[in-house]
Amino acid sequence: MHGLTLEQVVTKLVDYYGWDGMADKIGTNCFRNDPSVKSSLTFLRKTQWARDKVEKLYIATFVNPSPWRK
Repeated sequence: MHGLTLEQVVTKLVDYYGWDGMADKIGTNCFRNDPSVKSSLTFLRKTQWARDKVEKLYIATFVNPSPWRK
C-alpha cells in the first residue's frame, strides 16, 4: 500500500462500508465487537492474514473497482 498508512486504509474502508460491512467482508471480530479504528489496527498489525484481506479489499474497492461492488 504505497504511500498509505494502515490507519488511512482502515478509515477509508470503514467510511465506505461501515463497521457492519467490514465485518461481513473481512470476517473478523475486530470489526464486529465494539469496533474502533484503534482496536482494529492493533489486531491487524498482529494478524497478517487479516491485514492482507483488508489491503485486498482496499485495492478492489478504490484502485481497481468493479461496477458491481458494494
